[in-house]
Amino acid sequence: MAGWTALDDGLNPDVRAFTERLRLLVERSGLGVVAVAERTGRARADWDAYLDARRPVPRSAVVALSDATGADLGSLTAQWEHADRAWKHLLRERAIVPAPAPAPESAPDPASAPTPPPGSGPVPPPEGVPAEHTIRMRPVPASAPAPAAAREHAAPTAPAPARHAPARARRASPLLYAAGVVGALLVATAAVLLADLGGSEVTPAAPTAPATTPAPTTASPLPDGVRCAGEDCAGRDPELMGCGGPLAATAARTRIGGALVEVRYSATCGGAWARISGAAPGDEVSVQAGTAVEVANVPAGGDTDAYTLMIAARSPDGVRACAHRSSGADGCTDG
Repeated sequence: MAGWTALDDGLNPDVRAFTERLRLLVERSGLGVVAVAERTGRARADWDAYLDARRPVPRSAVVALSDATGADLGSLTAQWEHADRAWKHLLRERAIVPAPAPAPESAPDPASAPTPPPGSGPVPPPEGVPAEHTIRMRPVPASAPAPAAAREHAAPTAPAPARHAPARARRASPLLYAAGVVGALLVATAAVLLADLGGSEVTPAAPTAPATTPAPTTASPLPDGVRCAGEDCAGRDPELMGCGGPLAATAARTRIGGALVEVRYSATCGGAWARISGAAPGDEVSVQAGTAVEVANVPAGGDTDAYTLMIAARSPDGVRACAHRSSGADGCTDG
């Protein structure tokens, strides 16, 4: 079909490749844009924007186009995920607002400079003294009493010698000296005897070896953009945690009342979730593995697709996705 608008040269390669595939599907189907819009339940203006890469394509429109043209849904949604990831990155970049430039620092005000204390500045010399000989005066602190510690460590004053020492004291000093020597010898002998009678040796305690702390184990780093792994991913949004897109794959799928129900699994994050496409408002989708269950509903007035939060799973084995349609149809994938 001729007459397509030329795509922007700066368009993301994933978005360009997906848009060109959409154009090719419309051309090969022979339906035209108006017929595609009618069969997919979308406005003509929406499909014009999708086919000109002016607006991201919702998943529900991709599923509806697959049904209308007979295209393989698996490969089409895989390519859509790459384009959708690029669109989200582009929209986040457009939402960033540059921070205001910091205000230039003002020069210090000379009037706000600290004033030197009185008495610390230069004093003009008296008359008759040359100007280059200036006098600087410093305040002298008032004398204070010496601290008590200084008085305690001061050298003791020698007592005044007695003028008239008794003669009896001079005669008794040699006897006192001898008695002191004998007493010291007795004390030393008693100490030696008591040590021998004890007979018990104190064995020194063996030195204890310092406790060794095991080296911490470092977990393998996650890829850029991935914000959780394993149990940390339980109950979290797979798109916000960076587990979707090229890091996820469809482990099982089934159709329930015309809606596509899938088990999505990310080996990098170790998490699984359920996704429903082409559903109706009020439809319910859930993912379960053992006792772990997460449920989501298709909102009213929004897209016709929804996905649950993640449950932790080491593999997609034993994980199944279920749907309960507002029309009464329900079912689950094999798992």
